[in-house]
Amino acid sequence: MKKLFLILLLSSFIFNLKAQDTSVENSTFGIQTGFLGFWVHNEIKLSNTIALRTELGLEGQIYKIGRNENNTANYILAPVLTLEPRWYYNLNKRANKSKNTEGNSGNFLSLKTSYYPDWFMISNDEGLLLTNQIFAIPTWGIRRNLGKHFMYETGIGLGYAYYFTKKNGYEENESGAAINLHLRIGYRF
Repeated sequence: MKKLFLILLLSSFIFNLKAQDTSVENSTFGIQTGFLGFWVHNEIKLSNTIALRTELGLEGQIYKIGRNENNTANYILAPVLTLEPRWYYNLNKRANKSKNTEGNSGNFLSLKTSYYPDWFMISNDEGLLLTNQIFAIPTWGIRRNLGKHFMYETGIGLGYAYYFTKKNGYEENESGAAINLHLRIGYRF
């Protein structure tokens, strides 16, 4: 009985050691594309389960307000800078089930903070003015690997947006609710 107890005690100690070894990667770099844009990103390890993601991209929107001369939808493609701390909360669980955690493959909670500067835009709407914008959106998401270098990622969140519209002649800046809904595929270097 003592031997069985000792074996169980040592086994649980070994499993705990294995669980504590699972960690986000020190640094991971990649590119991603989605329905409306493409991004370059880097994630740096802050702790065993927290990574800081920085991202630079061109993000798009399709909209139709009124009629344009061709009766088509309008589009815009504008730069975005993102800073996003991510908590990968299920890495140990995935490792214990012998699932891949390479490249920070797991479920995460994050605070996606994006800044849309008014540097330039690509659009078919010549009368459109781009204003500086900041979005802060708590997000739940997953990232999974497809082979050694490819991955996909999806996330959903609801948060806050602030538009600096005074610069474009409005009386006040504007704010409101914002949604983050993304589905991306990418390549990790």
